[in-house]
Amino acid sequence: MSALSDKKVLMVLTSHSALGDTGETTGFWVEEFAAPYYALVDAGVQVTLASPAGGQPPVDPKSELEDFQTDDTRRFDQDTDAKSQIANTLKLADINADDFDAVFYPGGHGPLWDLTDNPTSIALIERFLATHKPVATVCHASAALLNIKDAAGNYAVKDKAVSGFTNSEEDAVQLTDVVPFLLEDEFIKRGSDFQKAGDWQAFAVQDGLLISGQNPMSSALTAQKLLKAL
Repeated sequence: MSALSDKKVLMVLTSHSALGDTGETTGFWVEEFAAPYYALVDAGVQVTLASPAGGQPPVDPKSELEDFQTDDTRRFDQDTDAKSQIANTLKLADINADDFDAVFYPGGHGPLWDLTDNPTSIALIERFLATHKPVATVCHASAALLNIKDAAGNYAVKDKAVSGFTNSEEDAVQLTDVVPFLLEDEFIKRGSDFQKAGDWQAFAVQDGLLISGQNPMSSALTAQKLLKAL
């Protein structure tokens, strides 16, 4: 029995598939789900998947390209149980934060649109923080932290070290003019201590209950920090 076998972690995926008005699709980034999912499951943690709309969340087609495959994504490709879980995510509105010990938000561009201002997601994260439970995000999913407030009505990320997809990385993928906002800019506007490594370097930071990773290369590192916090 693992020391973590009594721990329950919620993973929240995006339901948003339109990449701005480009006519292309987006969604969640497979590796950013697979690496944390297996890190948690292999440690004995019970993982529950949810998304705003429930059911099958859209997959960013770019994340299925050969260049972005890892041992974790290849394992997921063969994992009928995980695929069945992904196809049947619970509706976010039906989730009670008190049933879980922590929450993890995998990225992909989708969360910028449907998890930044989502009242259900905001209330959920605020409840996790109010009950002293860790909240982990990676890449664009760090957008889910932007509008979280504490009991005093201040932004939860104010004066906190956070990370997420950087302006220079957004520029490198040529989506600066497509995304609804630049994550790094928004964190800085809210008074947070935005931290980053070089483009495409693995980097994650923890400040209190907030754990955040910079980019797809940071997902396993973010999950390890969450496991340690648990």
